[in-house]
Amino acid sequence: MQKAITLFLDAMLIERGLSSETGKAYASDLKAFYEWLTPAERADLTQVNRSRFTGFLMQGRKEGLKPTTIARRLVSIKMFFRFLSAEGLINQDLTACLDSPKLWRHLPEILSPDQVDRLLKQPDKKSVKGQRDRAMLELMYACGLRVSELVTLQLHQLHFDDGYIRIRGKGRKERLVPVAKSSAKQVQAYLDHVRPLLIHNPLDAAQTVFLSVRGKALTRVRIWQLIRELATEAGLPHGVHPHSLRHSFASHLLSAGAPLRTIQEMLGHADISTTQIYTHVDQQRLKQVHSAFHPRA
Repeated sequence: MQKAITLFLDAMLIERGLSSETGKAYASDLKAFYEWLTPAERADLTQVNRSRFTGFLMQGRKEGLKPTTIARRLVSIKMFFRFLSAEGLINQDLTACLDSPKLWRHLPEILSPDQVDRLLKQPDKKSVKGQRDRAMLELMYACGLRVSELVTLQLHQLHFDDGYIRIRGKGRKERLVPVAKSSAKQVQAYLDHVRPLLIHNPLDAAQTVFLSVRGKALTRVRIWQLIRELATEAGLPHGVHPHSLRHSFASHLLSAGAPLRTIQEMLGHADISTTQIYTHVDQQRLKQVHSAFHPRA
């Protein structure tokens, strides 16, 4: 089974062009599944039945894993067994009868426009670090960027004169995302007056847009820490993270009447069903408004 997993991961990364981060997630999920199986099942996958698959997923629930992590585990397993079947390594896809656990999917936490505004204004605009952080937050919210897309953003991807940026997302797929003039102005001010102060070694800085105080590319972990710190200082609910801005970007566009297909393109979602989660968020918000203000509620 371990050899089959290696073949699968190589095929996904090379032939399908999946990102290294997605490959790591698949590897982690399949490692956990491998450890869950008995030695006999590892040696002969035909012994694995539906109850063993569901048992593995339910074990994840007992361990307190997030619904999204459990759903991803199922996707990883289904992709793996589909690959084995297509390659003739097993006679049939043993996971074909398994449904995706849609009921386990939780709705993303969305910040209100006022909360986003408070977060964006939290960095100290008088300091070099604060000006950089404000520019980062502006761009993340303006374009709905993933944190991985932000840390790898290069100067040549910025096209502010034409009002857009070019993003390389999951699977190395590129997309064009419009940028509001106010956000572009904030980032341009950082590029003109702050970024040069952060460059210690031009070779380290290269084309990376957002730099650390040491002049190197910021890491995803550091950006998570920064946003958590700024959110706490701004008095926002516990649990705000980089993806909160991406979720808020999509939800606010939908609330303002933007077509779902357009939001899908700007987020870089391969499947419209991924974007549709925000329609449920908007419905939930409408129910809350109805409950709070309708006289018959």
